[in-house]
Amino acid sequence: MNESEIRRVFSGAPWESLVGYCRAVRFGDHVSVSGTAPVAGDGSVHAPGNAYEQAKRCFEIIGHSLKEVDASLAVLSGRGCM
Repeated sequence: MNESEIRRVFSGAPWESLVGYCRAVRFGDHVSVSGTAPVAGDGSVHAPGNAYEQAKRCFEIIGHSLKEVDASLAVLSGRGCM
């Protein structure tokens, strides 16, 4: 595979280009998703103090990123969740 076969999803954070961050990367059949925090649309913490709603928000963000690389939450196999 070559560089043109790599697909990246960016979050729009201003520091992405400084540190080489991508929300998700697809290389062939493999998709990697970076650590995800429960960030609201305005950049604040989504549902402070409510772990359930924060977890739902993280999976929502991940799901949107996966769609951008033609994948879905249905094909996830977790390596680690912290």
